[in-house]
Amino acid sequence: MKNKTLFSIFALLLVLGIAAFVIWGVPYFFSPIERVQTEAGFGSGTVRAEVTQVIEEGEITLGDNPPQLYQILRVKPLEGKYEGIELEIDNGTRQVRYDDIHLAPGDELLIAVTVAPDGTLNAYFVDYIRSHLLLLLVGIFVVAILAMAGRKGLGSLLGLAFSLLVVIGYIIPHILDGEDPVRVSIIGAAILLSVTLYLTYGWTMKTHAAVLSMILSLIITGSLAWIFVSATKLTGSGDENALFLVQMANSSINLRGLLLGGIIIGALGVLDDLVITQASALFEIHDANPNLGLRALYKRATNIGQDHVAATVNTLVMAYAGTALPMLLVFSMSKGNFSYLVNFSFVAEEVVRTLVGSLGLIAAVPITTIIAAYFAMNDDKFGALRPYLGEKNSGGGHHHH
Repeated sequence: MKNKTLFSIFALLLVLGIAAFVIWGVPYFFSPIERVQTEAGFGSGTVRAEVTQVIEEGEITLGDNPPQLYQILRVKPLEGKYEGIELEIDNGTRQVRYDDIHLAPGDELLIAVTVAPDGTLNAYFVDYIRSHLLLLLVGIFVVAILAMAGRKGLGSLLGLAFSLLVVIGYIIPHILDGEDPVRVSIIGAAILLSVTLYLTYGWTMKTHAAVLSMILSLIITGSLAWIFVSATKLTGSGDENALFLVQMANSSINLRGLLLGGIIIGALGVLDDLVITQASALFEIHDANPNLGLRALYKRATNIGQDHVAATVNTLVMAYAGTALPMLLVFSMSKGNFSYLVNFSFVAEEVVRTLVGSLGLIAAVPITTIIAAYFAMNDDKFGALRPYLGEKNSGGGHHHH
């Protein structure tokens, strides 16, 4: 019965919290967005269109390049002020193509429409429409998670949706609005983590230990990032997208802060995984053998943590190497001297990003182990607070069907 009452109180608080967030939080979180929509680049004249007819197609050779497919198509915009007006576009007659995609009537694509001084409309091919297939992929992903992980899977999907909401609704608009990206990223990361961890793993002692460890690990990662980014004189301009953003945005964006924010958010995903696994391992070891002292408990949990760190650091490095693959290829082609190349900001940024993220991970293991050990061993010492802290551990033998 006591649990029921507790659950009702918690549910009520949660509903009140969400209501308060919707009333006061949302306007604050989402306020800067209307100032951000600039008319730059994409968006202004780019519309969806459907191919109605292939007028001509064949092979063409441009300059010294190998022959390529070209098509002249009749298309009909599906939106915007030129909706329904048939236009002609060519794909591959003037520019070198890096694909051999063949468009047929009924295919959808993105086109840019411009008006010449004499009033004639010109349309240009921009890209293919991929949203339908991406939605299908998202559908498969959702079904797979629910089939595999059931209720926890649903929690993790809600957590994922919330993460995207925080990144798109809070972190991005506030950075674009000229606020300090490091502060925004740390606040965003802390909110994001706490909510997603509780959604996925429930209101338990184990999750409290994980959230606390996570916030400490994030502060350490953020501090390390700040120290090394400042010491190596990185400005955040190593990324072309960042420079493009500065030209587009209305307010002045702090590029160095953006780099730091990116490092913090990048470390977040791996930290999340490591911290909860470490806390789980410790609680399971303690449940299996409640008589173990702190030292023995710490030693056993750290053995698991060491394996995990080794695997995760590798994951992190591979993930960054994967995104930086074109850059690595440029290196090997230029036969550059690596000790010379490391000094370039775009290389140094990746090195700092990977190593600082990994150091944050390494620090997370002892931090989580100590905090989780304290929570597990002193479960009965929280006094009057204890009933409000939830179950000890949702895993193991606590499933009631």
